[in-house]
Amino acid sequence: MFTYLNPDIRQRLVEAGKLIRIGSDGIAIDEATNKPENELVINILGPIPLPLKMEGQSYQASWYAAVRSTELEKVEELASTLRDSGGQNLFATLATSMAVNSVLLIGDPLNSENPLIRVHSNCLTGDVFGSERCECGPQLESAMARISQDPSGGMIVYMAGHEGRGIGLWAKAATYLLQDAGENTYQANESLGLPADSRNFADAAALILYFLGNRQIRLLTNNPKKIEDLSAAGLTQLTTEKHVAGVSQWNQRYLSAKQDWGHKIGDTDISRD
Repeated sequence: MFTYLNPDIRQRLVEAGKLIRIGSDGIAIDEATNKPENELVINILGPIPLPLKMEGQSYQASWYAAVRSTELEKVEELASTLRDSGGQNLFATLATSMAVNSVLLIGDPLNSENPLIRVHSNCLTGDVFGSERCECGPQLESAMARISQDPSGGMIVYMAGHEGRGIGLWAKAATYLLQDAGENTYQANESLGLPADSRNFADAAALILYFLGNRQIRLLTNNPKKIEDLSAAGLTQLTTEKHVAGVSQWNQRYLSAKQDWGHKIGDTDISRD
């Protein structure tokens, strides 16, 4: 049963301070306040203690789940319809209707100067299957290790709706076939009539602003678009640290395409020598 859809459970979580709403500026919004439909509102659930293990390394994190109010409202309407029609066996369809992002706090970034941040776009093939066609899985593992070892600690913002730079898993599978036929990763997106990169980082910026405010942070990224988008959304005091991991014979062409697209990756970074 999807207990987060139950109004009684929701109210209990609100009263316990475990469920809050924030706007695009990262400022908490009172439950009684109604925001205009076109304004970004994010629900945050947590903290939830989460012991983690990656590549044999153990970490202790505080996990927060985050979802846009617009998506949550659609799912709640569908849940009400399913309850009224007795369609309990269809409740599994609700899980596919929301992009639930995650925040992992590692160490004590809330009380540290210049914490280390990774905004990571989800990648089923890389993060879960361990695919070497990209470097996503190793980047996530490396970010976890670097943040846990940093004196200032930090956070990972895991963006669930960013598969294939925002085109979704089905279209991403099609781009892989196009890449095997000779196109690079950006050309393949455009051949499908889709943007080369359609990701929106507004949610990530709002979450960072809520937890850390607009203060000095270090961002693990090589992507200038990510820097520009987060800066435009209010994070004006960020600096970057290069984040290269998982280079292999299978993803060198993919990384070269990123170079050509403007990612701050040097030839020596992607050389297997």
